[in-house]
Amino acid sequence: MRGGGNRPPNRIAAGRLGEEAVCRLLLDKGYVIRHRNWRCRSGELDLVAEDGNTLVIVEVRTKRAGSRFGTALEAVDVRKQQQVRATAAVYMQLNGLWDIPVRFDAAAVTLDGAGGIIDILIAEGAF
Repeated sequence: MRGGGNRPPNRIAAGRLGEEAVCRLLLDKGYVIRHRNWRCRSGELDLVAEDGNTLVIVEVRTKRAGSRFGTALEAVDVRKQQQVRATAAVYMQLNGLWDIPVRFDAAAVTLDGAGGIIDILIAEGAF
C-alpha cells in the first residue's frame, strides 16, 4: 500500500495502513470484525467489531511520530466523538442491535518517517 521504496505514505494510505494494523490486532485478540469503513449520511465508522457480546465501535487515528498537531488520540475530539456516536446509532438501528452493550474505543497508530508502524495503542471505552 505504501508505494515503492521507503517513501512515506500519503495521508489516505497511512490511514488505511493504520486501520489494517488495528484490524489485525483486534482479530488476534479474538474480536470479530463486522464491518470496516461503514458509511451512511451521518458519517463513517472505521471499524465495527464484537468483543464477546459487546459491540465495539473503533475510531482509528494514524499519525507520524513527532507530529506538531498533537497525538492521534487527541484528534478524536468532542465533535468527532459526537459524529461517531450518531453514526453508530444509525448502524445499530439498521442492524437491530439496540439490545446489546456498545463500547466506543479509540485506536492510535504511530508511524515513523518512512511509514513503518512504531506503536499501536487502543483506548477501550475512550468515549
